[in-house]
Amino acid sequence: MSETAQRYPLSWPVGWKRTASGQRRRAQFSKSTKTLTVVSGQPVTRTALRSLTVADAITRLSGELARLGATHEILSTNIPVRLDGMARSGQPEPDDRGVAVYFRLKGKPRALACDRWDRTADNIAAVAQHIDALRRIDRYGVGTMEQAFAGYAALPPASVEWWLVLGLDQSATLEDVELAFKRLARTHHPDLEGGSHDEMARLSAAREVARIALKGDSR
Repeated sequence: MSETAQRYPLSWPVGWKRTASGQRRRAQFSKSTKTLTVVSGQPVTRTALRSLTVADAITRLSGELARLGATHEILSTNIPVRLDGMARSGQPEPDDRGVAVYFRLKGKPRALACDRWDRTADNIAAVAQHIDALRRIDRYGVGTMEQAFAGYAALPPASVEWWLVLGLDQSATLEDVELAFKRLARTHHPDLEGGSHDEMARLSAAREVARIALKGDSR
């Protein structure tokens, strides 16, 4: 679990690409409800589909995380949380409907995030469905769960001293950051001899933290 992940507001994982607001779509996630009515003196059960609430989606996600064997779960959204730390249902949609879930799997910190859909509940449900799909890997015997989750390491952004990782002074500018990242990527990219996914993730995390810090700076 990321040491800096928070339930509210949204703590988006470092290195995860965001979906532009104009590209978000309506999802097809739904929940069926059954009602009993009487027609011509006979009981009739009718089934209807309705959009998921945030509570519905959290229930799905919680179940998938439990079946996965995850621990230390944190669901991060832009929806205010209750006293128990869970996102409140029935709230208006925030401008940013993205969600992220942080957890540990066999002791290793992992993160999954989604902002493809235009409702927060649907993005939560999408993460739940994604976990279900990944769990199928063990069922088919082709790969392992560890392999499936290898690319979902949770990176704690605030713990990265970006200027040290990028070989810069703390007074570096955003332009310095971008140049340093490109220079180091030419050496550490996993497609190159001597490169690695872990080191590129570390560099990407440092660049992301620097971007956030320096964009909020008046320099």
